Amino acid sequence: VEQRDVPGIDCAHLAMDTEEGVEVVWNEVQFSERKNFKSQEEKIQLVFENLTQLEHPNIVKFHRYWTDTHNDKPRVIFITEYMSSGSLKQFLKRTKKNVKKLPLQAWKRWCTQILSALSYLHSCSPPVIHGNLTCDTIFIQHNGLVKIGSVAPDAIHHHVKTCRENMKNMHFLAPEYGSAATTTAIDIYSFGICALEMAALEIQGNGDSGTLVTEEQIKRTVESLEDAQQKDFIIKCLSHDPAKRPTARELLFHPLLFEVHPLKLLAAHCLVNTSSNYDEMLQKLNKPDMVYAEVRQIEFHLGDVTGTEKLEKFVEDVKYGIYPLTAFSAQKPPASRPRAISPETAESVKSATPEPLDIETRRVVNMICSVKPREENCELFMTILLRMEDKMNRQLTCPISPDDSAVALSHELVHLGFIHETDREKLATMIEDTLRNKQQQLLGAAAKMQSAAAQA
Repeated sequence: VEQRDVPGIDCAHLAMDTEEGVEVVWNEVQFSERKNFKSQEEKIQLVFENLTQLEHPNIVKFHRYWTDTHNDKPRVIFITEYMSSGSLKQFLKRTKKNVKKLPLQAWKRWCTQILSALSYLHSCSPPVIHGNLTCDTIFIQHNGLVKIGSVAPDAIHHHVKTCRENMKNMHFLAPEYGSAATTTAIDIYSFGICALEMAALEIQGNGDSGTLVTEEQIKRTVESLEDAQQKDFIIKCLSHDPAKRPTARELLFHPLLFEVHPLKLLAAHCLVNTSSNYDEMLQKLNKPDMVYAEVRQIEFHLGDVTGTEKLEKFVEDVKYGIYPLTAFSAQKPPASRPRAISPETAESVKSATPEPLDIETRRVVNMICSVKPREENCELFMTILLRMEDKMNRQLTCPISPDDSAVALSHELVHLGFIHETDREKLATMIEDTLRNKQQQLLGAAAKMQSAAAQA
């Protein structure tokens, strides 16, 4: 797959996650020499381990990674979310054919989503620096959701076989890049160029021909903007002094972007975060006489509001991250954790207390359990088919022994991140019923055989 100008990525393939049933991207980073890898291995593993923990609606998901040191040239393989939608660059090119400039409201919505993701990355400990933010590494989906992708950690930038030679995106690099210690300020400069391209639809002579975009061309494009606050916002991001550039969080409080979140948006976030089946909840709440807010003894009724959009669509957009909370209660990154063992060094032995994996947040809407013997032997195998709330299927199969209990098996499924804790009791009951029915079938079959033998 075309990975849209990711420095350091030697190859990227479209792959299928057979467990989740979704398409993903298989990325490879090849190191030129074994000694280069050895000197950086611990740092690289720490950075990649932290990347797998990132969970934000406006960041392309980084699923898993492992190292392959069996060859002369070691490599790091990592699996990321596949973005079937086009890049922001492609969207701006199409837009330019129909309009002269992007509406300010759309520009603000995109900037808020990108800054929400950068603020999340930069507040990690240690901060995660994107280092590769361009309009080619920002993706926009059909519903208006913006995601930043291709987080290429600085740890791999200077020790890989390939290097940054693409001239067309050099203007996204901060002036201090390569000459000073890398800080989060380089992402703010890159974001400023992205914001400028979004506002003007293109930078005059923006490098598609392969020529370098000059500082003069950038200044001329900034001056062409009509909105004074928009111009001030971008100029702050493009300051040559990294210390004078605002942080991503400070930019969210810029007068152009900052807004007190409407009660409607806060309520929608509350609903999405606390209810697994918000569609059903909305049907109960969506009545003209329903009291949805009360301020100092003054009641507001849903029927008093002239809604310009369907509540279901609005709540769905909130769930997918189109309207992030930025003024307060912004999403916090997880604490860093020690590196997990790589697949090629892990032993395939069932542990009494398996290591916990990612916590499953999706709820199960339907479940089927069956127990059947394998044809080649008498060993029993249990198959569980789960239908998740996002309409994805998960099929799990394991051998069953007389010592296995439904409670222990359901606890293990939660521990391994296959089901949510709230579904554990329901699944345990289903497993218990299936095992009991199978046991009765086996006892009945054994009784018939004994009876037939006695008659014979």
